[in-house]
Amino acid sequence: MAYQGFAQEYLGMPAVTRAYTTACVLLRAASDGSCSACLPQQLEFITPFQLYFNPDLIFRKFQIWRLITNFLFFGPLGFSFFFNMIFLYRYCRMLEEGSFRGRTADFVFMFLFGGFLMTLFGLFASLFFLGQAFTIMLVYVWSRRNPYIRMNFFGLLNFQAPFLPWVLMGFSLLLGNSIIIDLLGIAVGHIYYFLEDVFPNQPGGKKLLLTPGFLKMVFDTPEEDPNYNPLPEDHPEHQPRGQDQNEQQHPQ
Repeated sequence: MAYQGFAQEYLGMPAVTRAYTTACVLLRAASDGSCSACLPQQLEFITPFQLYFNPDLIFRKFQIWRLITNFLFFGPLGFSFFFNMIFLYRYCRMLEEGSFRGRTADFVFMFLFGGFLMTLFGLFASLFFLGQAFTIMLVYVWSRRNPYIRMNFFGLLNFQAPFLPWVLMGFSLLLGNSIIIDLLGIAVGHIYYFLEDVFPNQPGGKKLLLTPGFLKMVFDTPEEDPNYNPLPEDHPEHQPRGQDQNEQQHPQ
């Protein structure tokens, strides 16, 4: 029963959210970890050293997969991993089902745009994994598009949605983690939000982030022409059932 409920919930996830979270979980399962208690449950096909962002290995050794895997790996199983997965799933899904509903191509383009900017920054900084920054970017965009929603953080803090990325950064600081990753996610999220939501609505502004046509062809279903009038033979279900049966019983 629980399995059926989980399967129904999984299949009910929007496509991009399901693909991204599944890739993160599968990559975690396929890599070894530092916790020996977790090792029997993992496949141990790869190691984090084969996944992290390394410009030298990418451009000189042509290990192109690192451009993607560094966004999918969230460290060993533990509190930090599950915390990131929960936030990734929650806010990625709310974005896809909210402001990006019916605009899957635009959502994928946001992924590509954000990943591109983070990769450019990673070329000049010693950042090995950018998945957490990507999660913060999703949280930031969602929070700016839902500014009046009241949030509660572990029952301790009450605030409005736009403060959520900063609360998460403060939480990372309390855990002793570097806030560079969080700041990167906030910065990239703000750049996207400004170019997509703010600048086009300014006097003299215009939309600068245009989703490529090939993404729309792949991810968006074409809109039906409201003026198209299908031929009767295109809709056989509209024919009277009795007429069909009479024609079958009394062929001419």
